[in-house]
Amino acid sequence: MTWLADTRNAYDAIAAGYADETRDLLDRLLYVRAGVVLFADLVRAIDGGPVADVGCGPGHTTALLRELGVDAFGIDLSPAMIEIARREHPGARFQVGSMTDLELADDSLAGVLAWWSLIYIPDEAVPGVLRRFHRVLRPGGVLAAGFHVGDESIRETTSDGDQSTHAYVYHRQPSRVADWLREAGFTVEAQHLLNPDETKQGAILFARRPTAPPR
Repeated sequence: MTWLADTRNAYDAIAAGYADETRDLLDRLLYVRAGVVLFADLVRAIDGGPVADVGCGPGHTTALLRELGVDAFGIDLSPAMIEIARREHPGARFQVGSMTDLELADDSLAGVLAWWSLIYIPDEAVPGVLRRFHRVLRPGGVLAAGFHVGDESIRETTSDGDQSTHAYVYHRQPSRVADWLREAGFTVEAQHLLNPDETKQGAILFARRPTAPPR
């Protein structure tokens, strides 16, 4: 899949700068931080367990989850991002991997956090990714997904010296993401819309793998 390689290369190229820019992001974006805190509360309410921060980048959100008492580990497509995450957060576990091919056991997680990471997945691949999230979550497990709101895809160009890399960022309507979640077997429990009066909006959806299959 070319888009996977493009995304990996783009984030390998900007890893150090991105880590610096986002180090205090959750302290500045308090409504986004509140979403992480709520996710941690939901995980603790089901007696905890392992949580995967999928698309963890430099690991700042993974580290916050651990501060909140969650047994979180990080997965990211970019080896350069994982190298930074391991260096900056040595107490946490991080591994290179892709949400399109999660190497995790069935029913093994209490939670999955996809924090502005689904935005790099093309529409045709999103349903399969959500099915994988459903597979690795135990019944009752929690999923939180944050993403940009809109109807367009934006081609981002990253320059690293003489070399440029490209990756697409997909903006989506919450209703569409919610439909994909339901089709993957989730129950959608809450939706938070961020910056509804501004041009650049975001959304967070909280969903759960049901404890019993639907009738």
